[in-house]
Amino acid sequence: MKTGIFVSFFALWAAFAGLADVSVTSAGQGSPSESMPILHRWSGDYPVSELGQLPEKLRTSPVGYLADAETFASVWRAFRPDEKLPVVDFKQNLVIFSRNTDFYNRTSIGMVKLTDGVLEIMAMETMSALPITDRVAMALAVIPRNGVCFIRAGQDSIPVNTGDQAR
Repeated sequence: MKTGIFVSFFALWAAFAGLADVSVTSAGQGSPSESMPILHRWSGDYPVSELGQLPEKLRTSPVGYLADAETFASVWRAFRPDEKLPVVDFKQNLVIFSRNTDFYNRTSIGMVKLTDGVLEIMAMETMSALPITDRVAMALAVIPRNGVCFIRAGQDSIPVNTGDQAR
């Protein structure tokens, strides 16, 4: 039953993503959105006890980024302790993340759009009312950093500076 629900939500999300993939103009802005390539992506569980490994300013945010190899390595060790650390060129790329901060919902980053320097992460989630206890579902993706100045987090924007390590 759980698999069927996940597949249904994925199919609905995929249909929406296909419709949304046309050049979209943001309300009040003249620049079209640009789909950013996702170079690598992972989804899984992340221990709540290890949320301190995320950049300090982003520990309570539903989305964010990792901008350096040291932070990525510590997050990866908690996220996938039995897997080899992937190589990421942080001069060219960022690792973005998405997670639900209210409920335990499996999640996957399906698409990222860039409009006037603002990155929007489009993630698909299962829907549950399971509380977050010892683990949270999280998705990571590697994207090019070129042109990314902010990440949209609801009504807020998280600044992404080239020299900023998001700490």
